[in-house]
Amino acid sequence: MSAVVVRRATAPDASAVADVYLRSFAAALPTVVRPRSDDEVHAYIRDVVVPLRETWVAEDPATGAIVGLMVLAGDVLSQLYLAPDWRGRGIGDRFLALAKERSPRGLSLWTFQVNEPAHRFYERHGFTEAERTDGSDNEEREPDVRYVWHP
Repeated sequence: MSAVVVRRATAPDASAVADVYLRSFAAALPTVVRPRSDDEVHAYIRDVVVPLRETWVAEDPATGAIVGLMVLAGDVLSQLYLAPDWRGRGIGDRFLALAKERSPRGLSLWTFQVNEPAHRFYERHGFTEAERTDGSDNEEREPDVRYVWHP
């Protein structure tokens, strides 16, 4: 297996980024109802996320396939998704190291309460739980947890 290349996303990556998001969400969060259709997700990532957000991708240099994505919004880690068959290979670790480098004064993020593997992952990387909600403020209406990291 070759190491992935982590780089900023470009417009031609948008469809593959959306595909990774959709596959990852379905695998990691099978009980969470997505409020947007696949087509709406593709359009949002193409028209908003990639061109207007600090979007990073992990690319398999052997195939050119996008296998992970991370989106930063200032000191908020707003998205981190990996293709299901690429989990456990250190890509999430690399993304978090980059996020901490890009936001050295601290980070926050939200994850769903049902996503216990994400809780373990973020806690292993020094994030602590700051708050829990009933989900009434997110579009999925799913109870969530806010994590924070302070250097």
